[in-house]
Amino acid sequence: MADVAPAKGETKRTRVFLNHVDAYSSKNISKILARSVVGATADEEEVNDDESQASGEAPIQTDACYQIVGTMQDPTQPKPNWVDEVFEYKTKEELLPHLLGCDIVLYDINGPPDQVDQATWAVSALYAELENWSGLKVFICMSTIMTWARSKPLDPDDPEIPFTEDDYRRRRAHPNFKPHISAEKLVIKHGKTNKAKFITYVVASGLTYGSGEDIFHFLFKTAWHGQMPALQCFGPGDNIVPTIHISDLASIVLNICDQHPKVRYMVAVDESKNTLEEIVKAVSIYLGTGKVKKISKEEALLIKELEQADFDMLLVNLRMEATFIKEGMNINWVSETGVVDNIEKVIKEYKETRGLLPVRACILGPPASGKTLVVKQLCTHYKLHHIRIQSVIDEAIEKLQQSAARADQDNDDEDDMKAQEDQELLEALLESKEQNNGRYEDQYIIRFYREKLHSMPCQNQGFILDGYPKTYEQAKELFAAEEGEEAEDESPLAYDKLTMPEVVVSLDASDDFLKTRVMNLPESVVAGTHNTEEGLMRRLSEYRAVNTEDETVLNFFDELEIHPDNIDISQDSNDPKMCATVEQIKKLMGEPRNYGPTPEELAEMERKETEKRLEKERKEREERERREAEEAALRAQREEEWRVRLQEVKKQEQELLENQSIPLRNYLMKHVMPTLTQGLIEACKVRPDDPIDFVAEYLFQNNPQID
Repeated sequence: MADVAPAKGETKRTRVFLNHVDAYSSKNISKILARSVVGATADEEEVNDDESQASGEAPIQTDACYQIVGTMQDPTQPKPNWVDEVFEYKTKEELLPHLLGCDIVLYDINGPPDQVDQATWAVSALYAELENWSGLKVFICMSTIMTWARSKPLDPDDPEIPFTEDDYRRRRAHPNFKPHISAEKLVIKHGKTNKAKFITYVVASGLTYGSGEDIFHFLFKTAWHGQMPALQCFGPGDNIVPTIHISDLASIVLNICDQHPKVRYMVAVDESKNTLEEIVKAVSIYLGTGKVKKISKEEALLIKELEQADFDMLLVNLRMEATFIKEGMNINWVSETGVVDNIEKVIKEYKETRGLLPVRACILGPPASGKTLVVKQLCTHYKLHHIRIQSVIDEAIEKLQQSAARADQDNDDEDDMKAQEDQELLEALLESKEQNNGRYEDQYIIRFYREKLHSMPCQNQGFILDGYPKTYEQAKELFAAEEGEEAEDESPLAYDKLTMPEVVVSLDASDDFLKTRVMNLPESVVAGTHNTEEGLMRRLSEYRAVNTEDETVLNFFDELEIHPDNIDISQDSNDPKMCATVEQIKKLMGEPRNYGPTPEELAEMERKETEKRLEKERKEREERERREAEEAALRAQREEEWRVRLQEVKKQEQELLENQSIPLRNYLMKHVMPTLTQGLIEACKVRPDDPIDFVAEYLFQNNPQID
């Protein structure tokens, strides 16, 4: 089959096929290829120009870039906007013409197992058509370093000597990746026959990371949720894990597409020699609790979210070095030194790609306005942390007490100093509380709040402040920029961007409304709170005193162009859950920015939906049966009425007939029956041969004369 020629006047673009352009690797690789000028990596200056184009500094000439086509892992999803065409096919034979129409065919075999067979078929089918096309075609197989996992050390006495591309004939695959090494060998073999028309490459990629994560996603997701006290490390954790950023892997593929290097087997890894424990520790520190817990391999296999292939990859122990890529390719590295050295940038990329951006809000208002009730519902909906002043203080005091308790124990100098500082702070807190009628000074409360808002859970998921800060000065201190973050001219608008709320809501109500609202609360709810009559009046008085018309905490946010929204809660006067207010705030906060419901929550939601559906069906069935019963009763009533009416009509007809027959009966009884009776008696006496004629003759002769 010949190549498809471009139409007259059109410039033929370099067409690249990728399998599963919606999957992790192919998606990121195809996205970079689609915005890369063909041949740009041949010169370093052109590479930099291309990078500036990709960053938006200069417009990209689409006609000069690679044209991306391919297949979808999930055909029901929309086509990525950087992909020109997606092929749908039922048989491999239907796909072959599309492959023959491409200049470069790239197959990633690190996804579903069937893609290994798909890749071996594709390279064999293209090889079989070698004589039927003109020009050069390139086939790239994206494989994995797992085909090296059981390789014997180059030097038994020095196991730290790394493997390079030159050693690829000595590689031994992990038992679960033997189909991959067979595919690699077949790809290399088919590329040796006619190098002028068909070139094949194999790229043995390290464990990829970046752009939302794939293999490491379980670790990142677990750390981000922060529900486990420590991030799990599988096994001893001392195994060396070869890695590469997905963007750097895409740059390697771009170099192959541009330059067609002579080396046909390449190892794609960065310069890091990180152990699994180092990677897990880095993720835990910058995204989780900072703690690591080692679990056995058997325990790890019981984790539902961890697939067997990912488990095998995370436990690989290989020292690899990509000599050709470093020496023979022009790569603008994103993460050359590895995931641990670039963990902050990788985590930022992970959050942005997954849309895991924290939601920060502040709900303010007078006492008894329902702030806590509203915040609880919002935190449940958005999966945010509820920041209340009492819980913040209690949590901080508890941590100080735990730390101070270590002051007398044998610890290293740093821990001992920290414990001593916390002991001194705890004593200062107790002294301050005694001198201020059982209350802590603002400086301590603000310190506790800042520590809480900068904690990893609040920075990951977000938070909602419940009724704090209460004054302009408290807000100014709480959201002050950290040292080194303020503008050089010390701008008054400088603030801590990591803790500043995006949405500020003030719940408004009159004092009379609030009093009535509290009076209508059940005694069990009011007991033990500040919402007694005396307590409410005192708190309202204090609130109004610090929130005058000209001076209020809301002014602080207004000055920063974060304009608060005022909501009148009187609209919810008859709703104990304040649903209208909650829904109004949800519109201001927008959609949740998290992973969404957990499998357990989805199951619970499905159960509730099923219960609602069954309840609805039950009510509909009962309503239908009720209507049918009413209709049957009405029908029976109407039938009874018709029966009674019918009987009445028959009775009236009978009476009418009887009334109409009386004159005739009287006439017959008076004038006919006597003569007829006498004739019959005579006939009985005589017994004539023809009694009928006899009676007729008798009636004729004895016909009475009637005037």
